[in-house]
Amino acid sequence: MNSSNNGALYLVTPTVESKPLTKHAGFKVHLKLENLQPPGSFKLRGISYLCQKAINERNCKKLVCASGGNAGLATAYSAQQLKTPCTIVLPKSTPDHIADKLRDYGAEVIVKGEVFDHANEYAESLALHPECQYVHPFNLPELWEGHTSLILEAADQLKMKPDVIITCVGGGGLLNGIVQGMRKVGWEDIPIVAMETIGADCFNKSVIADKIVTLPDITSVAKCLGSLTVSKQTFDYYKEAKPEIHSVIVDDREAVNACLKFADDHRFLVEPACGATLAAIYSNSIQRLQEEGRLGTIDNALVIVCGGSMVNLETLQDLKKQFNL
Repeated sequence: MNSSNNGALYLVTPTVESKPLTKHAGFKVHLKLENLQPPGSFKLRGISYLCQKAINERNCKKLVCASGGNAGLATAYSAQQLKTPCTIVLPKSTPDHIADKLRDYGAEVIVKGEVFDHANEYAESLALHPECQYVHPFNLPELWEGHTSLILEAADQLKMKPDVIITCVGGGGLLNGIVQGMRKVGWEDIPIVAMETIGADCFNKSVIADKIVTLPDITSVAKCLGSLTVSKQTFDYYKEAKPEIHSVIVDDREAVNACLKFADDHRFLVEPACGATLAAIYSNSIQRLQEEGRLGTIDNALVIVCGGSMVNLETLQDLKKQFNL
């Protein structure tokens, strides 16, 4: 795979300098704008790559995915483009407007269970038929391979090597793809700052415990970070420390505040999961890591704006009131 998307369903997204974030941070901040992907998030990269391989190489006749939002949208969009039927299983916490969007893409929608893990169990049972492809939102190697394209593009687009890459982490699919992409372009010496919100912090809890930890429930508003357990591959990459991964948590208020500031600064709506990433700058998490001696001098940073379709103006206004921002 190279940085071209020849034949791919995802867009080559721009990497642009953010003047407002640069001013706030005191170093150059470049944004990889994955919110511009057609279904609204980076998920399209890995999921469309997996779906194309399944249909073209494994005679897949139907796609099945469990998702509280973005992965389902990426699967439904891919299925529509590839003219293949799909079923998306949603947990009950999924907003109605997401279910409506999925149906607009032509997907069959089934609601099952309270959280993603419950919906996922049901989706796996549906996908046992040999002509079905099960699309996990984050825990399949082909997804990670598809996500590497994000870093390959950024390496082509940037005029300099970044001093740090900032992203969020939920189940770990994006982070795995970033690590693999960095290894492909020779960026293993660049640290990653992996952001989570308190209440959706399965990776941070695992880092602290030095073993994989399963959360009892998701209590954060950042539902798209809402895996109860991080993938084993993500934890292995953390232990390997090539590149070095720093786990940082912020509270929901900081993540929502970052969404609001980003909307003002760039006229983009992103969901709180993405707000967790942006809070690394807006809430000065990077400066704190430097003060603790965990990060060195930074002249420029690459921030992955993962996007997300779990937000609209009404949702953001409600969150603004909820946190008195």
